[in-house]
Amino acid sequence: MSSPDLVRRRSRAVRILVAAIFGMFTLRLVWIQVVGHAGYAQAARAELTRTIQVPAVRGGIYDRNGSILAISVIRKTVVADPYLITDPASAAAELAPILGTSASVLRGQLTLPSGFVYLAHRVSDQVAAKVAALGINGINLIDEAQRVSPDGQLAAPVVGFVGSDGTGLSGLEYQYQDLLAGKAGSETYQAAPDGVVLSTGSGSGAPVPGTGLELTIDQSLQYVAERALGAEIVAAHATGGTAIVEDVHTGQILAMANLTATTPGAAPVQGGGAGSGAAAPSVAPSMAPVPAAQQPAAVAPSVPFLPPGVQEAPSNTAVTQVYEPGSVFKLVTFSAALTDGLITPQENISVPPDLPMGRYTFHDAEVHGQETLTATQVLAQSSNIGTIEITQRLGRDRLLAQIAHLGFGSPTGLRFPGESQGLIPPLSAWTQTSIGSTPIGQDDAVTAQQLLDAYNAVADGGVFVAPSLVRATVSDTGAVTRVPPGATHRVISAPVDAELVKMFEQVVKTGTGVEAAVDGYTVAGKTGTAQIPSPTHLGYIPGAFYGTFAGFAPAEDPVLSAVVVLQHPTPIYGGAVAAPVFSEIMQYALHHYGVPTTTAATATVAPAAIGGAGSIKVTPGVATEGP
Repeated sequence: MSSPDLVRRRSRAVRILVAAIFGMFTLRLVWIQVVGHAGYAQAARAELTRTIQVPAVRGGIYDRNGSILAISVIRKTVVADPYLITDPASAAAELAPILGTSASVLRGQLTLPSGFVYLAHRVSDQVAAKVAALGINGINLIDEAQRVSPDGQLAAPVVGFVGSDGTGLSGLEYQYQDLLAGKAGSETYQAAPDGVVLSTGSGSGAPVPGTGLELTIDQSLQYVAERALGAEIVAAHATGGTAIVEDVHTGQILAMANLTATTPGAAPVQGGGAGSGAAAPSVAPSMAPVPAAQQPAAVAPSVPFLPPGVQEAPSNTAVTQVYEPGSVFKLVTFSAALTDGLITPQENISVPPDLPMGRYTFHDAEVHGQETLTATQVLAQSSNIGTIEITQRLGRDRLLAQIAHLGFGSPTGLRFPGESQGLIPPLSAWTQTSIGSTPIGQDDAVTAQQLLDAYNAVADGGVFVAPSLVRATVSDTGAVTRVPPGATHRVISAPVDAELVKMFEQVVKTGTGVEAAVDGYTVAGKTGTAQIPSPTHLGYIPGAFYGTFAGFAPAEDPVLSAVVVLQHPTPIYGGAVAAPVFSEIMQYALHHYGVPTTTAATATVAPAAIGGAGSIKVTPGVATEGP
């Protein structure tokens, strides 16, 4: 083949190859621009699109009258876009004194390879104004919610706490997290690879505000309960305490105070704490909480209300921790014995000086010889021996059945996080002395709320009422939806209950609970003094006790019930340390709710002012009790 033919052939092959390649590119271009256009456009947008979560405003928590206990307010958070900051060192030097941090730390943050960096979360309005006045390009202020409590730590163990991410960590904040949190939304915007925003955001899902809670708690009564309890903790050198007030007929808890001592050198709290809960009468007025749209942008700082050396307990021990209740537990024996016709209030009981049982001998708090007491006197003077003798008539099976019947060993129904159902040893775990120790409040452990529930049933004519802490939910517009009342059931017949009330009245009139009296009202209840078990060995801690008083008023037509528990007090007796606190709190509560007096007043002022020094003495001539 001649050279020109070869050249022509090669030239034709090259042209064909080029044409084929050009055709392939043309087809590919057509496919990209026509067939695959949508997919590539979407991929391109995805490279620029950013989606951020828009948190919902958390629902507020209010007392029964609409006062704010916990609410989310909008604060300003300082953020930076390092890509837009031309002089990081200068910007850091200007911001450092305002934000209260070092310039070197800020300079490191302002040179990060990112378009968004947090510098300071939820600053005050004054700090936000100073940052804005600097006018530094790349330094911005954004809105961020902060959980605040206008009354400081008031009822904190009940309300609970929220973490930095806005999630409930304890208490009702944790229990109702899903309801309070609402539903977060989202927002999309476009930004260049270097972080520079190219277009403003657009909503792709608006956040749904959280639903608030209206509690049964009465803010003013909660304040009084904590002040009175705190004063007695200091006066009695106790390590902590609990106080609960409850609406007899509805079971609504009006106050639930849980305090602990902070005094250096105080004895550590052993075993479980006691709890308290209070509920306002059903006739108390209700006010709708503040709608989210009208919530304040800032809340004034609270004023300390607890005495020095006392603070809120770390948890709501009223329902989460148990303790041996002591003589307040005698309600079980007397209610069962009256029900079964084994005793009458005026029946004489022979009470010896002591009562040997197995390897142990039971005594009363005060040394005495052989004596005869009526059943009412056995209860009023809190005779351990007399109670055990009545229990022996009752029998083990009947005693355990009555314990369960009154709610001990079962959850209260509050479903509070970490709630304990108590510790009631089964019959298989009983020893020779259990028939003696169990009825006087040893070997069994209960929560303060369980104890109050049982006494509240006596106050309510023998009807057990489930306690409650939440009485309504509140929408972001302020609409209130009531929560259905708790279930009720009869645990003591009406005739027997009437006899019990009269017997418990004598405890306050002539027995161990005289310090629980409230001027102008009849009061019924029971004292309790119990040793604290050792956490390290079998037996009890020497000199360590719980002092308790549980009761209700007015005795003729009860409206309010309450329990007070002091941990490791001096003196040890419930009648000396817990009963006076009950009196102070109950006196305020009865007047606060306008409950008519039932007896002639004997004094123009209360025997002890609310939040006063407390009572740390045993009244001369008054019977005491012991474990």
